[in-house]
Amino acid sequence: MTSWLVGLGVFLFHLGGAISAVLALMSSRTSQGAVAWIISLVTFPYAALPAYWVFGRPRFYGYVSARGEHDTALRRILERYRPLIAPYLADSRRGNVRAVERLAMMPMTSGNRAELLIDGDETFDSLFQGIAEAKEYILIQFFIVRRDRLGIELKNRLERQAARGVRIYFLFDEIGCRGLTDGYLDDLRRAGVEVSAFNSSRGLRHRFQLNFRNHRKVMVVDGQYGWTGGLNAGVEYLGEDPRHGPWRDTHLKLSGPSVLGLQEAFWEDWYWATGKVLALTWKPEVTCTECQNVVIVPSGPADPQETASLLTQHSIHSAQHRFWVTSPYFVPDQGVQDALRLAALRGVDVRVMIPERPDHLLVFLSAFSFLPDMLRAGVKIYRYQPGFLHQKVTLIDDHSAAVGTVNLDNRSFRLNFELTAFIPDRGFADEVEAMLERDFEHCREVTLEELERRPLWRKLVSRAAYLMAPVQ
Repeated sequence: MTSWLVGLGVFLFHLGGAISAVLALMSSRTSQGAVAWIISLVTFPYAALPAYWVFGRPRFYGYVSARGEHDTALRRILERYRPLIAPYLADSRRGNVRAVERLAMMPMTSGNRAELLIDGDETFDSLFQGIAEAKEYILIQFFIVRRDRLGIELKNRLERQAARGVRIYFLFDEIGCRGLTDGYLDDLRRAGVEVSAFNSSRGLRHRFQLNFRNHRKVMVVDGQYGWTGGLNAGVEYLGEDPRHGPWRDTHLKLSGPSVLGLQEAFWEDWYWATGKVLALTWKPEVTCTECQNVVIVPSGPADPQETASLLTQHSIHSAQHRFWVTSPYFVPDQGVQDALRLAALRGVDVRVMIPERPDHLLVFLSAFSFLPDMLRAGVKIYRYQPGFLHQKVTLIDDHSAAVGTVNLDNRSFRLNFELTAFIPDRGFADEVEAMLERDFEHCREVTLEELERRPLWRKLVSRAAYLMAPVQ
């Protein structure tokens, strides 16, 4: 009897491995990933089968997007509010922005003001002021919230506003916030704050969606002001963690119709997490005198296109004389690597700013496997020296810039829910240029010679780490 059960188990594992190999063949995000999964699933299904169903799923199923669905409660509300922004629609034919709009499934709007927030003190001063000035509601979402001095101050400020009758909706990623205590969340709930984890694997049908994350950082106040960018809620983002040292990051404050794009992204995430449709204000407010055009680009594994990767490639191909980008994690897919090299070969000033100090070792090591090819093509690589570099900023020529949450790696491109504010505005591009010029002054340029001098064992380790890039 025992041997029969063992034989049945072996047969079922191999059958499941064969079926999953077919699924991997038809749906894997890259050809390299498909080959790796097929070989593993066929030759050793006992370990590969559970790993595939956790790490190999190509899409985040069940997520309802008002922008992409046709007959949902979200869509019906969206169809009522979208006409309100019609007076603020900008001409996307200028600056080659039409592709950005189509990827975002959101329009470019005029009447916005984008304010750069440099590093933690400036960012949280602005966020806390926004919380204090809220009159109706606050939508707030972080990938990481710590129960440290900054996290507790955030909680206290939200509790005070809830006591004044402001509706507050607090959304967090359960993996990024795995160290957050139940007591912290219970305090918020007792104060009247609506709290929810993103619940990537909620329900029986979606129980294997463990490898997906909601990496967005969003705050919206009364539908009038919004914030997004690289910073989470923890004292390391203020530079107070000695392991990381000074923390270099960039956030963004928005006002105007584009805030409704941030609100819409949160609204969709909240609906996935809770099944509830939030009643919010959808009337655009314009308060700026010198206004800017903005496109909000939500991206994630539920999208029909690989939005973040395609946005990055489009930005690189659009550059005529300059493409500067900063990212703490630099393991781009082949399409982005090729686009960077081609841009450099046609004479574009391509600069990539990455940290000197590693935060995630595998990601840090992976980059060394392809950096030599980048340098040979003329791409310039800079390592930031004073502390940890965490900002996600792009500058295209002298006319466009982007600030958001997307890292240049497979996780941000294909596994994370992310958000980017794309701003085709010369004045804003000038501000970003000045900011990045100051950062480059604190960088050292990587040379091909230093990479080629590495011992063989380090090259082998880097190549092995790069093979893990699809699941990092």
